[in-house]
Amino acid sequence: MKKILNRLINHEQLTKQEASTVLVNISEGKYNNSQIAAFLTVFMMRSVSIEELEGFRDALLELCLAIPFNDYNTIDLCGTGGDGKNTFNISTLASFVTAGAGVHVTKHGNYGVSSISGSSNVMEKLGITFSSNADFLKKCLDEAGICILHAPLFHPAMKNVAPIRRELGVKTFFNMLGPMVNPAFPKNQLVGVFNLELARKYGYLYQKGVKNYAIIHAMDGYDEIALTGPVKMISNRTETILTTETFGVSKIKANEIYGGETIEASAKIFQQILNNKGTKAQNNVVCANAGLAISVVNQCSIEEGFQKAKESLASGKANNALKKLQDLSKKAK
Repeated sequence: MKKILNRLINHEQLTKQEASTVLVNISEGKYNNSQIAAFLTVFMMRSVSIEELEGFRDALLELCLAIPFNDYNTIDLCGTGGDGKNTFNISTLASFVTAGAGVHVTKHGNYGVSSISGSSNVMEKLGITFSSNADFLKKCLDEAGICILHAPLFHPAMKNVAPIRRELGVKTFFNMLGPMVNPAFPKNQLVGVFNLELARKYGYLYQKGVKNYAIIHAMDGYDEIALTGPVKMISNRTETILTTETFGVSKIKANEIYGGETIEASAKIFQQILNNKGTKAQNNVVCANAGLAISVVNQCSIEEGFQKAKESLASGKANNALKKLQDLSKKAK
């Protein structure tokens, strides 16, 4: 690691293979905490290259506990986090709305590192059981239309990094990797990223694969469709700018999608929205993200996807997906 750190300090970049090897070595406990922290810090001070990102991703996918859902046409809705906006759990809510619309969702998530309440924080608060048991997860997909993949259970290799990330408390390149290393290998992906440069890098890497995907970055910094301004979208079908007009809704203000100061507050907002007690702004933001996800899987227009998302939320189907998952979680305990 000393040689690697010296090279990085001298502004050199790692090859794809070198990046992959470092991640494998971290997983095998070959470096001490100070070395790992120094390594993470380098990538807070400069951008990760496409080769480095690809190497890190390949290593994590190789080391993960894979859950093969080849018979399902699933999607993951996952943001990188790290946008510093402290919104409520938009992509997780959108996942339940997507499931309620009949699209299978394999939701990859984790506890918040740079935010108050990550996807796993709010799921845990709402009584969802985290499991790596393939039969349980398949039952969730079959009966609720969604299963929750709590990242640490599937990436045991990263146990050496988790406490260091928590102590640092800021976004690292692992934020960038989260959406790329879903252990269910979904055939479709909606990814929100925290800057335009990363959107381009994701686009380059996803172009090399066979996934249906949409990569989004709000021009005002959000890693999701926030409806506070225009959003850049890069997909396997097109590259365009999404606006509030795309969804036929009004522009909203940042404070209308604020997530609260505690996990309890986030969970309360989560339930209010699924119970049809959310504000118009909250509902529109959730349905905009779900609508895009539905359009990716169903290969329909975004407008059509948005209408299906609104119907899923208004009819209670999205809420039923959560209730079913809660019931299955109780039985699994």
